[in-house]
Amino acid sequence: MAQVVRAALVQATWTGDTESMIAKHEEHARRAAADGAQIIGFQEVFNAPYFCQVQEPEHYRWAEAVPDGPTVQRMRALARETGMVIVVPVFELESEGFYYNTAAVIDADGSYLGKYRKHHIPQVKGFWEKYYFRPGNLGWPVFDTAVGRVGVYICYDRHFPEGWRALGLAGAQLVYNPSATHRGLSSYLWQLEQPAAAVANEYFVAAINRVGQEEYGDNDFYGTSYFVDPRGQFVGEVASGKDEELLVRDLDFDLIKQVRDQWAFYRDRRPDAYGGLVQP
Repeated sequence: MAQVVRAALVQATWTGDTESMIAKHEEHARRAAADGAQIIGFQEVFNAPYFCQVQEPEHYRWAEAVPDGPTVQRMRALARETGMVIVVPVFELESEGFYYNTAAVIDADGSYLGKYRKHHIPQVKGFWEKYYFRPGNLGWPVFDTAVGRVGVYICYDRHFPEGWRALGLAGAQLVYNPSATHRGLSSYLWQLEQPAAAVANEYFVAAINRVGQEEYGDNDFYGTSYFVDPRGQFVGEVASGKDEELLVRDLDFDLIKQVRDQWAFYRDRRPDAYGGLVQP
């Protein structure tokens, strides 16, 4: 019998405050669960605006503890209610002065499985992330969830193949890539890089982008979120480039083994020859 996972993602517009933003995502999650979804993921720092368009100390107020902060605790309750695995990207406060761009992973019974911290931190116009975030220091964990082995890679990370590969070597079947990227900067890469990563590493990818413009800058977040399979093919239609949208798609995890047997990329790797790639 095929191992089919019904997966969901949300691309959302900013509401103006955290409470209504979280409530909106809760409603999307309930709709997805009613449609049979078993896992759902949200966009980068989903409960806040993309404040990294500016460099202002007032925006440290969006940070909270993981997993003990209010948002992750609320998402744990939502997971218990809906029976879904939830990928929850937030601005993490570890301790005073220690901030990370983080995603918590919550299992279908509401248990907290762990977190991923974004490794690659941009510092360019409209994406002043080094002002806020330290580089991730927890490696590339893959979480054993109720639906299978799930990993996370956040936004700017997607430009770096090493983390994608680390997730594949750790057995990821599905990788969520929550993002906030705007139309003028890299839209032509959006439907290139994640499908290429799915092919190179032979797993499913859920690529999530914000949508719309927000109050702290001119970035035009262009949505077009999607699921892509290990052959690099979109699973169903790509989401809107202008409107908020919930996607629910069936992912046939049996395709992972088929592709790995057919293309054999893992068999033909040459780690013995790659040492120079990580030299300073």
